[in-house]
Order: sequence, then structure tokens, then C-alpha cells
Amino acid sequence: MLAITLRLMAMVMLSTMFMLVKLAGRSGVSAAEMVFWRQAMAVPLIAGGLLLTGRLPMLRTRRLGTHAARATTGTLGLVCNVTAAMLLPLPVGTTLGFTAPLFAVLITALVVRDKVGPWRWLAVVLGFLGVLVITRPDAPVQDLPLVGLAAGLGAGVIVAVVSFQIRDLARTEEPIACVFWFAFFGSLFAAVLLPFYGRAHEPQIWLLLVAVGVTGTLAQLLITAALRHGAVATVVVMDYTALIWATTYGYTVFGDAPPPSIWFGAPLIIAAGLVITWREHVLSKRISPTSALDESAIEESVLPSR
Repeated sequence: MLAITLRLMAMVMLSTMFMLVKLAGRSGVSAAEMVFWRQAMAVPLIAGGLLLTGRLPMLRTRRLGTHAARATTGTLGLVCNVTAAMLLPLPVGTTLGFTAPLFAVLITALVVRDKVGPWRWLAVVLGFLGVLVITRPDAPVQDLPLVGLAAGLGAGVIVAVVSFQIRDLARTEEPIACVFWFAFFGSLFAAVLLPFYGRAHEPQIWLLLVAVGVTGTLAQLLITAALRHGAVATVVVMDYTALIWATTYGYTVFGDAPPPSIWFGAPLIIAAGLVITWREHVLSKRISPTSALDESAIEESVLPSR
């Protein structure tokens, strides 16, 4: 119950972060600024927390180059997520983020060349049917901007790719180190764009940007804590509660009613994710404890990209 509670709180923080991103975007803040502050705020918060608890040595690494490569991919995914949050209704952007497991299955089958059974293929087909229902290719462009849809699906692809990079890093690195170096290098990459996209803001806008960074970091810390107290297959199911918060924020803060297609497409995508989660749980019982730990590390480290 503690693990489930922590994961539920993490989804509240993550949904709040995207609500703040959308709010800041409507106030004239660029995506580059928001990515920078999301990453930059995490660096002192994580480092300070580890310092106070005497665990700063956990950040030691001999693989800075690999962390930088992972941060490059992950920061691109964060740009996609921020763009989707700014351009799409919050429930739609959140639901498209649930496609990451579908793309992970495709990468496993087509790139890694590992065997994928009928259950996971069924989930992929089911999930992409849900995507088609939500995006409605025959709908007018103004209903859902194509750039926003591309960003939402692009985020799903990139998060899936990042999961394979984390699988490699998790063999030698602490999960919290993966999160820290992702934020460190990601903030450096985003800082390059600040001279072109940064601008002066009112004090309340700066508070919004700080809140984006704090809520995103808290979400990651809660995700990590949840996985210390519960199994991956148990807690990851709670991620779908983010859709409840996204819908609530969309209606109460922005006055956006979810498009009717979300009520038909979202259940298909969520069902697909649940099938994949169940199947991975079954398969994890057939692998070594070390591999199982790697999978937990992946779950801890993928969501910061969102």
C-alpha cells in the first residue's frame, strides 16, 4: 500500500508539472526555457538531498559519455512532452505518453531482434487502434494540431528508446545517478538555447518555472521511492491515474473538455499497456534476479523523460 500510495502521489506531481507547463506556455514561456528549468532545478535538489543523507558518493561514475548520450535522447523526449502539453489538451497528451510500451515492443522485435509473443503483438495492435481513434486522421487539423500529435507520439518513441539506454546504464550505475546525470547534461544542452529563446518574465512566471522544476523532481523521487517498496508490475499500473488528473486540470484550469475520441481511444491504449505489463511480469519470473533488478532500474529512470 505504501508503494501504491507513493506512485499515486508521483502521478499527481507529474500531472501537475504538465499543467504548469501548459499554464506557463500560455503566458509566453518557450519550450526551451521550460526544459531548462525542469532539468536545472533537479540538479541541486538531488545533489542536496544526497549530501544531507550522506549518499553523495552514489553519483560517482566512469561513464559520463554514456550518461551524456542518454541525456541527449532523453532531453529530446522531454522537448516532445513539453510541446505536446503546450499544444494538446492535457488528457490527449497524457494518453499519447502511454504509447511508450507499445514502441518498446516494436523496438524489441524489429531492432533488438528478441522474440515477441502473440500477447504483446496483440497489445501493440490494440494500442495503435486507440491512437487512431484519438488522433482521428479524418478530423479537421484545428481539432488537434498535427505538431502536437507528432510531439506526443514522438515522446512515446523516445521514451521507449531511452529505456534501452537505461538498461545498459543500470548494469553499472545507481538509478539515482542516472536521474542526476540526465538532469545535469540535459540542463547544459537546454542552456545553449536560452540566448535565443529566453526572455524576461514577471515574478509570477518565474515562480511557475520553478514550480515546473520542483514538481518534476518530486515526481521522480516519489517514483524511485515507490519502487523501493513494491514490485514494478504492481506500481506501474498506477501510472494510468495520471489521466484522471490531466482531465481534471484540463477542465478546471483551462476550461477544456476532453475530446469525445479520448473516451474511446484511451481505454484501448490503457488496456494495451496493462497487457504488456502483465506479460512482462510473467516473463520476469523466468529471468535471473539481476535482470529483474535491471528492469526496476529502467522503470525508475524512464519517467523523468516525460
